[in-house]
Amino acid sequence: MPSPRLRLPDKVAIVTGGGTGIGEAICKKFIDEGASVVVAGLPGDPVHDVSQEIRAKGGRSTDFSGDLADDLQARACVKLAVDTFGRIDILVNNAGSFPNLEELQNFTTDDFQLLLKNNITSAFMMTRAALPELQKSNGVILFAGSESGLVGLEQGAPYAGTKGYLHAFAKSLAAEQAKHGVRVNCVCPGPIDTSWTHRESGPMDLKTEKMAIASTLLGRRGTPEEVANVYAFLASDEASYVTGSLYKVDGGITIAKGPAGLQAERDMKKPPAGRLDLSHSREGRPKGEREAPRHEKQPKHD
Repeated sequence: MPSPRLRLPDKVAIVTGGGTGIGEAICKKFIDEGASVVVAGLPGDPVHDVSQEIRAKGGRSTDFSGDLADDLQARACVKLAVDTFGRIDILVNNAGSFPNLEELQNFTTDDFQLLLKNNITSAFMMTRAALPELQKSNGVILFAGSESGLVGLEQGAPYAGTKGYLHAFAKSLAAEQAKHGVRVNCVCPGPIDTSWTHRESGPMDLKTEKMAIASTLLGRRGTPEEVANVYAFLASDEASYVTGSLYKVDGGITIAKGPAGLQAERDMKKPPAGRLDLSHSREGRPKGEREAPRHEKQPKHD
């Protein structure tokens, strides 16, 4: 049987937030599709570990550790990609924070500044730094949006607001950069099986965690690999007529009317068997980000 055709043969990608969660899955999916990858993240993120895992399996990868919300660090990351692989074809602005769920009157200034820095400023700096190279290669920029940026998020207005900014930023860049041959799109996940959607490691309490799952039509979290599959399509030439789009990968949560997932058939609630070897799906709290609030211990529910 012939091997499947690679979607990203010889492409070069930078993936921010590439050491954990969805970012790790994007890096490994891109490698599977023939790309070379710069795994970029904050100091303390396992970007070197992910890059080593890729190279151990014969993939082409290097890693960059730094604060990508800093202009000089963003430019250094782009320079590393060009110096190592000769060019850049794809920039994935996946890095971000989700520090807390609080009503706005209780939301701290520090948490708000963290959201601005990691969700917005890093995407701006990396995009500005990479655009000259992406214009040379007729490249692709992909942003990490969110279903919450489309429909809002109770107790998460600041987070949802940063994602709404990225949605508008992506569409505006698509209009601006088309004349330079650069496509721009945004992926909008729903609740995904990462540290963010588990009460033990993220900002959700038991009630919020259960409702996030029940509010999807499929009655489950998505997997990081399911999201990475969409990134791979949008980064590829198969999506050559797609720009300025917001792609929902949300299990139907944005159209669900209440906890529809409770009615999902058992087979729908079972995630597909993945192909990627993911080691850091449940990690991802940036160094320096405060710990999730400690809720009273509750019994676990399926």
